[in-house]
Amino acid sequence: MTILYLILSILPIVAGVIIKVMYVPVSDGISITGAHVFFTIDLPLGGLPVSEAQVNSWLVLISLFFFCKFLTHDLKTRNISVRQVIAEWLVKSVEGLVRSNMGEFFMGFGHYIAAIMGLSACSSLLTLVGLFPPTSDINIVGGWAIMTFILITYYKFKAGPWIYIRSFGEPVPFLAPLNIIGEVATPISMAFRHYGNVLSGSIISVLIAALLTNVSKLIFGALPGILGDFPFLRVGLPAVLSVYFDLFSGCLQAFIFAMLTMLYVSGGFPEDEYFKRKRLKEAKKNNNSQVIKNTNGGI
Repeated sequence: MTILYLILSILPIVAGVIIKVMYVPVSDGISITGAHVFFTIDLPLGGLPVSEAQVNSWLVLISLFFFCKFLTHDLKTRNISVRQVIAEWLVKSVEGLVRSNMGEFFMGFGHYIAAIMGLSACSSLLTLVGLFPPTSDINIVGGWAIMTFILITYYKFKAGPWIYIRSFGEPVPFLAPLNIIGEVATPISMAFRHYGNVLSGSIISVLIAALLTNVSKLIFGALPGILGDFPFLRVGLPAVLSVYFDLFSGCLQAFIFAMLTMLYVSGGFPEDEYFKRKRLKEAKKNNNSQVIKNTNGGI
């Protein structure tokens, strides 16, 4: 089962490469476009395009699912495997990150933060195998930002609607319009920050690779045979850029998105008001219970 889970975690990425080779047309020269659309589903409100972004995102989800099964399969309390050591380290790291940034009240957020970080990082790293990264599509990252915005709003409502509405007038009432704009801008800024950084890295890498190809032809084009067509200057430097833009920047943006999620959710949660309201409810409940008990005792 361990080997099977490992194979199943790799197969979706292999399938993505095969799909791209079979169905995505090869472009000549420099090509900076969005995700290739495979087909469009007709719906009452309009067409729903199914593109590389959606397909690759699902492939990453399936791959991560089986990789988690690989790490957590056959757990033990003694003589633990390297897989279990890695799994426990990942869990403790995420729990420590959530505890230090959100507090004990939000410890249940570890699953969501781990999922967002893993999905974002692995989606960006698809460029290492030549696949379109879903994080370069604003629709994918925008969906994550909307989910985070719903969580932010939900926890702002935990102390009651009036507390949420009153927060727009802080620190002074005439700043309410700016606070409302800032509230709406939260998911937009999160989405465009992530999307823009990943997309810009891909564009810069393509432009530099094309520039090096042209310069190489100018310098070495007079060489005989295949040597004149070989892009000597593209050897080495694009790989170094790929390490930064694809590996480092992709993982960094996943970490930043997760950090912003934790800070926005915990920062918008009115903790004092929430626990004050909770204590009042408990006190009211206890008083009602005592009244009922006294009434029954009198009867």
